[in-house]
Amino acid sequence: MSQMKSGAVSGPLRSSNAPTNQLLEVNDLYVEYRSPRGPVQAVDGVSFSIAPGEVFGLAGESGSGKSTIAQALMRLLRPPAVITGGQVWLKGKNVLKMGDDDLEAMRWRDVAMVFQSAMNSLNPVLKLGTQIADVLMKHEKLSRKQAWERAGHLLEVVNIEPQRLKSYPHELSGGMRQRAVIAIALALKAPLLIMDEPTTALDVVVQRDILQQIGRLKQEMNFSVLFITHDLSLMVEFSDRIGIMYAGQIVEMANSKEIFTNPLHPYTKGLLSSFPPLHGAKQKLAGIPGSPPDMAAPPSGCRFHPRCSLCQPVEKKVPPRLVEVTPQHWLAHHPGMPLPGDSQGQAQITGAGQKE
Repeated sequence: MSQMKSGAVSGPLRSSNAPTNQLLEVNDLYVEYRSPRGPVQAVDGVSFSIAPGEVFGLAGESGSGKSTIAQALMRLLRPPAVITGGQVWLKGKNVLKMGDDDLEAMRWRDVAMVFQSAMNSLNPVLKLGTQIADVLMKHEKLSRKQAWERAGHLLEVVNIEPQRLKSYPHELSGGMRQRAVIAIALALKAPLLIMDEPTTALDVVVQRDILQQIGRLKQEMNFSVLFITHDLSLMVEFSDRIGIMYAGQIVEMANSKEIFTNPLHPYTKGLLSSFPPLHGAKQKLAGIPGSPPDMAAPPSGCRFHPRCSLCQPVEKKVPPRLVEVTPQHWLAHHPGMPLPGDSQGQAQITGAGQKE
């Protein structure tokens, strides 16, 4: 894990003063994949921040740019992916201007990541203890004996018996492998933990158990979390604030209660109706018609308009901008158009855009 080199960065990076009260600040981040068909804009001007101790969620369908953002924050992207603009400030340092030595020191000490597939994250030919101890010896300068003792303690933190240090990944259940990956991510007590679809392959009971465990560890160790998933019903229960992504852009952002009780964007409403709630009364699942756009040739105007039956003519031509429609509730919205539920009209606000 500690041998990963820096991801590609290209284009002008706007200079600005480092933030003073946020653990992570992402400003106008752009990432594209270069292909024979031309550039594919996977992340298009995304901005958000994460405060110390906060859980910030990024939700959206597959292909919306969530995982690309996660890898860009740690500079793990590989060609043909290129970061073409923006700033990423972590603990007051601009990640996009770091050299390889600074990046190696940052990863797993300042920010750690739990990837989608635990089986792919673990080396199948190395015992679990060796994989955890290697991280500790690289960054903490511990002896092998000290590293193995610390690794056993980390397994206990995630409710795995220390004897499992001698197990190979295939000898563990899916839930145990995922908890082992979380233990590795927590090894250096990084203040920011990125969780990229950490429970996708697990059943709902194990999902709930792991998320409750992470919530407990967050309270004990006081780290922040960037939680990435397509399951908005799961995210609402776990996150403090949520950003909804569509076609590389954030289309709505608010605290989790506001997103759940008062979603304004039709795409947000579609996500909420696509997954059953983890508790409460049964609900009919409506889903979202159509498919996400081809980002090599995205639709003009609002990128969601081909899938929205209530879009207005202007939304087919002019991209709306992300504006604060109520305190701390941001929406991709055309100024002058009524919000959903306004007495002025019932026009549905759709679209994707950038924060003013």
